[in-house]
Amino acid sequence: MARKKKKQIFRYNCTITDEEFKTTRKVENTDDLISVKAYYEMNPEKDDRPEHIKIQLGEVES
Repeated sequence: MARKKKKQIFRYNCTITDEEFKTTRKVENTDDLISVKAYYEMNPEKDDRPEHIKIQLGEVES
């Protein structure tokens, strides 16, 4: 019977929002990591997500 290989999980914090997220890859420079939410806050012109996703996340201003 074969053993199941365990995946190592790495936890990092966003440098802007201090939001914690997990990856399965080790990152060399953690100072450059930002979350998706922080990226779209910094670059609103590149936000191409559908309107229903923005409403679901509560990011739509009335």
